[in-house]
Amino acid sequence: MSVDHYENFPVASVLCPPALRPAVAAIYYFARTADDLADEGDAPTAERAQALHDYRADLAAIVAGQAASPRWIHVFQPLKREMHRLQPALLHDLLDAFEQDLTPPRYSDRAQLLDYCRRSANPVGRLLLGLYGVNDGDALRRSDAICSALQLINFWQDFSRDGPNGRLYVPQADLDRHGVSAGDVLACRDSPAARALIADLCGWARTLMREGAPLALALPGRAGWELRFVVQGGLAILDKIEARGHDSLLHRPALRVWDAPRLAWRALTMRAAP
Repeated sequence: MSVDHYENFPVASVLCPPALRPAVAAIYYFARTADDLADEGDAPTAERAQALHDYRADLAAIVAGQAASPRWIHVFQPLKREMHRLQPALLHDLLDAFEQDLTPPRYSDRAQLLDYCRRSANPVGRLLLGLYGVNDGDALRRSDAICSALQLINFWQDFSRDGPNGRLYVPQADLDRHGVSAGDVLACRDSPAARALIADLCGWARTLMREGAPLALALPGRAGWELRFVVQGGLAILDKIEARGHDSLLHRPALRVWDAPRLAWRALTMRAAP
């Protein structure tokens, strides 16, 4: 699939077994559309909230074996065909996170931000593991660590985009510890203290990624290889932030075509602690 958005949602890549691609695509378009309802365009918050409420009602309808409204038929028709192998509670968790995005709170500490990641990112990993028939506790915990790390990396990558939109994902406890104000981050004001803060946040995300990385080595076949590239892609963004001295308030790092050989080598030679 070719998409214009930059978020870390799953895509039915060449590494995904053909039998699973319809389900992966259905998950992607469900999440992508809900995220657009929450974030895209100029609609007022009340209108967005109503749209997400209606979207959730359509999800409930197909879970109950009923027809969804025609409004998002391109989303719910393929999703309904795949519901027999998906967990509805995880799809509802995603909608909870998108609803929270309508009026994003300020996060007091890392635990509160991770609770957001539990609903905004972790369900994606658990849904994909379910498609592969993987549901043991260790695998789910490692998947959660990888998905939360990806969500955090996206935050530390996107300061220059989130700030102008009034979105702040840095916990207040981290701001206080480094002597940086919320206003500094929202205004993308660079400083030695801000760079030290970003270095600390990137270290947190890297630790989480390393906790989850063994899952990529444990999963067999295409699933393992796809996850290796996911892990290495996230780590590569952190490397880019570090290489520029943690200046991501000023510069948004991104993966480019010329990064592909390096990612492939890292995936090929990956060990338990990348």
